[in-house]
Amino acid sequence: MSLLSIFEVSGSALSAQNTRLNTTASNLANAQSVAANPEDTYRARHPVFASRLQSEMDSQSASVGVQVLGIVESEKPLELRYEPHHPMANEEGYVSYPNVNAVEEMANMISASRAFQMNVEIMDSTRTLAERLLTMGQ
Repeated sequence: MSLLSIFEVSGSALSAQNTRLNTTASNLANAQSVAANPEDTYRARHPVFASRLQSEMDSQSASVGVQVLGIVESEKPLELRYEPHHPMANEEGYVSYPNVNAVEEMANMISASRAFQMNVEIMDSTRTLAERLLTMGQ
């Protein structure tokens, strides 16, 4: 693995964690939103990651890193709350709230933030290593 591959891996990981932070922020922002129709109620979203390794046949280089395959909606059931006086309540008096668990989302946000910071530090350490390597010949 070349020194430049480290930047490629960390850069793709930064992009992936940015996507994770954005979806988590969206989930938290919509945690208390309701809709008149349960099918229109917001559902928690989560990114799906995969490793990327594509060898190129013509050269000795390879493309490595993390890729975001997509963002999927959670299959958890919506939270039904009995609030008969709410304007969005159904005939039985229940209101459908999103299936967002704020505690899980905060844990996701902390984890993504730490992973982002770790990748920044990896890139910084690699840059320092490359600079020292260049000065060895002097």
